[in-house]
Amino acid sequence: MELRHLNTFRVVAEVKGFTRAAELLGYAQSSVTAQIQALEEELGVQLFNRLGKRIVLTEAGTRLLPFVVEIQKLVETAKSELLEAQVPQGTLTIGAPESLCAFRLPPLLQEFRRQHPTVKIVLRPGLCWQLRQQVRSGELDLAFLLDEEKPEGNDLHAEVLMPEPICLIAPPQHPLAARKAVYPHDLKDETLFLTEVGCTYRTLFEQQLNAVGIYLDQQLEFGSLEAIKQCVITGIGLAQLPQVVIQNELADNRLVALPWAGSAVDVHTILLYHKSKWISPAMRAFLTITHDHFHTQKTAR
Repeated sequence: MELRHLNTFRVVAEVKGFTRAAELLGYAQSSVTAQIQALEEELGVQLFNRLGKRIVLTEAGTRLLPFVVEIQKLVETAKSELLEAQVPQGTLTIGAPESLCAFRLPPLLQEFRRQHPTVKIVLRPGLCWQLRQQVRSGELDLAFLLDEEKPEGNDLHAEVLMPEPICLIAPPQHPLAARKAVYPHDLKDETLFLTEVGCTYRTLFEQQLNAVGIYLDQQLEFGSLEAIKQCVITGIGLAQLPQVVIQNELADNRLVALPWAGSAVDVHTILLYHKSKWISPAMRAFLTITHDHFHTQKTAR
């Protein structure tokens, strides 16, 4: 049963004529007649009595008409709902490590909120390996990683958004701050504040030290980047953190970046989501703003 046949039936019934119905619908009269005949054949009943020039509904036609009206209302409601579904709405659950949550994402979230105030954002901090698992399991719609390379696996869509320099930091008065170069062995007797186990740049840093026989005994592990910064500022020890986390402290000389002569720790901000995930209007809008935002960030550097 075709919707256009039902619509033609309703119009013929309302105007009580094939010619007038054809004019209103923009069809040839023969097309209107053919559609009504096709509907009658499908239903196995006669819908109109043709009494000369008069068109009158049969009993079957009279019974069908309210159902057709209701069907058309439902169709219009469905169309309206689907159109509304194309407007960004609902909830986006996003994961990121603390460094990106606190220092890279706020301007992005502010802009998204300005453009799409009805979309709810849930931001979940986590370590990169946790975030990868949560994207795979569907707990997160998408995630931002601070990682050295794109995650392995054909199930994930990963994009490198921008490089994130990692700095070895100290207070300005620290003896190593006067050096032209700081080598891995110079850290043998230093206290280092470390981020949590599983943090990508911590792992790369430790691997680099271990490769030259340096195993840190005086270690203090923190889950808070702000706590690490404050401890380094007070002169308790050194730390390695992303530049974006310490840029204000470097600018006002509360911290200095030591001239690290070891291998560079290369990490990037990476956007991650499941390849099989349906891209909702809200997520599509967020991805668009994300790409624009990070493009601006890279060109401004």
